[in-house]
Amino acid sequence: MDAIKGSDVNVPDAVFAWMLDGKGGVRPLDDDEIIDKDHPCWLHLNYTNPESAQWLATTPLLPNAVRDALAGESLRPRVTRMGEGTLITLRCINGSTDERPDQLVAMRLYMDERLIVSTRQRKVLALDDVVNDLNEGSGPTDGGSWLVDICDALTDHASEFIEELHDKIIDLEDNLLDQQVPPRGHLALLRKQLIVMRRYMTPQRDVYSRLASERFNWMSDDHRRRMQDISDRLGRGLDEIDACIARTAVMSDEISQLMQESLARRSYTMSLMAMVFLPSTFLTGLFGVNLGGIPGGEWHFGFSLFCMLLVVLIGGVTWWLHRSKWL
Repeated sequence: MDAIKGSDVNVPDAVFAWMLDGKGGVRPLDDDEIIDKDHPCWLHLNYTNPESAQWLATTPLLPNAVRDALAGESLRPRVTRMGEGTLITLRCINGSTDERPDQLVAMRLYMDERLIVSTRQRKVLALDDVVNDLNEGSGPTDGGSWLVDICDALTDHASEFIEELHDKIIDLEDNLLDQQVPPRGHLALLRKQLIVMRRYMTPQRDVYSRLASERFNWMSDDHRRRMQDISDRLGRGLDEIDACIARTAVMSDEISQLMQESLARRSYTMSLMAMVFLPSTFLTGLFGVNLGGIPGGEWHFGFSLFCMLLVVLIGGVTWWLHRSKWL
């Protein structure tokens, strides 16, 4: 493959353009730099910036299909070989404070032995881990180790988020044991986050597995072993997601049962109250008719005696219900 001049990848509004120095560090890309397999370049772009979009649309360094993919709509994770290069789409946790983490951020990248071009719209926080290592001189030394470190950072962030969801489920289960029902919509949101994670992380695990099995020129056997470890780690996270989804289904059934029991207790209480006051209601209705001849109607203490009889009657019905173990 021919070497690339630094001026060919000089994009003014790029997030950054760096040369890997082969020692775990980076240096800024100059126009007179020569980019080859021994000194690959990492060009990171925000494809919504005008000059970056123009470069992606016109550069001869990328195949036509790659240009469209790097600047197109978000897709599910995938890996596609494009001649001498490889197009990879990955998803990572959205760590922005004003948005939900389950609204995953897409990162697309194209790489070969000489060039790494990655694009995004929203910030990919997992890249900060790799960038910090590069700035400290302890980062990847070539394209293969760069890809492994990126996938490792993405998986770390995904695992942390899955662990947070797991902790929330444990808290909800503990609250349910104390008869505390979560707020309306809380469990539905939690379950939606789990389903979204499974939808995107399952193909991402397949991407890692394929990267571990494919024979790319820029990946060594050690890189493939590390990539397989990352795939296995993400697979364990997916198993945890499946278990959490099953636990949310159990919690949903338990919440429905608690609500039904609560409604049944209220209905039972109201039925008992109606039974307690049923005889007194009958008597008050009978003595309340506007007809002559009501017993005690002309007696001065008739009303007081009638009230006392009602109290005795209510007390007797209550005692009978208690003796029959209905109360």
